[in-house]
Amino acid sequence: MHSVVLGSSGTSADDVLAVARGAARVELSAEALEGIAASRAVIDELAASSRPVYGVSTGFGALAVMHIGPELRAQLQRSIVRSHAAGMGPRVEREVVRALMFLRLKTLASGRTGVRPVVAETMAAILNAGITPVVHEYGSLGCSGDLAPLSHCALTLMGEGEAEGPDGVVRPSGELLAEHGIEPVELREKEGLALLNGTDGMLGMLLMAASDLATLFSSADVTAALSLEALLGTDKVLAPELHAIRPHPGQAASAENMRRVLEGSSLTGHHQDAAPRVQDAYSIRCAPQVAGAGRDTLAHARLVADRELAAAVDNPVVLPDGRIESNGNFHGAPVAYVLDFLAIAAADLGSIAERRTDRLLDKNRSHGLPPFLADDPGVDSGLMIAQYTQAALVSENKRLAVPASADSIPSSAMQEDHVSMGWSAARKLRLAVDNLARIVAVELVAATRAIEIREQAHEEAAAAPATRAVIEAARAAGVQGPGRDRFLAPDLAAAEAFVRSGALVRAAESVTGPLA
Repeated sequence: MHSVVLGSSGTSADDVLAVARGAARVELSAEALEGIAASRAVIDELAASSRPVYGVSTGFGALAVMHIGPELRAQLQRSIVRSHAAGMGPRVEREVVRALMFLRLKTLASGRTGVRPVVAETMAAILNAGITPVVHEYGSLGCSGDLAPLSHCALTLMGEGEAEGPDGVVRPSGELLAEHGIEPVELREKEGLALLNGTDGMLGMLLMAASDLATLFSSADVTAALSLEALLGTDKVLAPELHAIRPHPGQAASAENMRRVLEGSSLTGHHQDAAPRVQDAYSIRCAPQVAGAGRDTLAHARLVADRELAAAVDNPVVLPDGRIESNGNFHGAPVAYVLDFLAIAAADLGSIAERRTDRLLDKNRSHGLPPFLADDPGVDSGLMIAQYTQAALVSENKRLAVPASADSIPSSAMQEDHVSMGWSAARKLRLAVDNLARIVAVELVAATRAIEIREQAHEEAAAAPATRAVIEAARAAGVQGPGRDRFLAPDLAAAEAFVRSGALVRAAESVTGPLA
């Protein structure tokens, strides 16, 4: 089984995905454990002194002015976890919780938090046992860390609360730890606080969204190419020299993807046929510009994510020179902004894909295709309502594109008077990404059906080899082609799975080679 080794630095996005979505085991390097022990020695020394230190010998947040005696400090750490585990609403997904825990463990391994090695070792053991704490949708404002979500995870380390076992059954955490031979942790000074102060939830969701969107941007390039082909558009607008004079790298990449998919098609470039056209519509002609802008947005988001991956987010932190300092690094603004930015890009990419689908279904704009791509228009409705579904998803994504990070609400008796709402930005981005996969899937269904109708109607019509590979793979995956009306939801579900899994891109790449 693949293992991810955590040192004091160097964690990658691939590591997070391997643990969150895969079965990768987590190991702590000897170097990481040494660094953890060294920073703990600093905390132990401060705990024994008479000087008040935030999080070690004081309360938290607005209660930071209260000194806590040695006899109450273990209770203080338990209390912060129990009281902060105040989430409400539906459970969040297993992959999100695993990413959350792994990223918090990554920060513990940095040696900047002051926890004992046993805390990090126990968190790794819980991940490796497949135990997933129950974390709820609401409870994070994206400042002072993803407090409630992280608290629910910390509760499981203490053997309290509920968690899902590897069999998917939710049970008391203490029972699950006992079954796997894991001793609950008795938290000491600073440790409860160290388990709660981080942007780990929003960062984990950003990394997973970035991975999914990378696949969807390539998928959208493929479906845009198929729509251009089905509408007898021109591929001249994809020429590299045209995109070189507006040097946005994402735009050039999308144009090149489309050009390679369309190579060898006999359907493109018929502007002067029976219905002369000077230019294709914007949804066709500007596809690389819109998808490319999204690609560049994604590149920026990944840069921010990489910086956050390199961070040790906690408050206070133990610095390399032994000082322990309070700070504001837990504020989620950098992550929240790009989460919202990606939601805008996802909404616009879905919007332009829906416009292409609508054009394929409109007999007045489709250049000879039957209304709604129906087998017998009037008797059959074809893909009329599939486009309704797609339009509903597009409208939903426009609502989800409203920035969460533009909001703030004060908390903790005005001590925490400005917050990022990064967790909320991440939650809505996950919905937007899911919706985008469905939107692209509907365009795939429409474009492949339209191309096959063209080929059936005209013997000389021949789709590009990459298009033919996509159609054959889609049909093998359960996405049916033209014909009389049938129960359409299974087709759409099969198309969604085909897109989401990356099978659409792989089918095109079987002819084109690797796409951007």
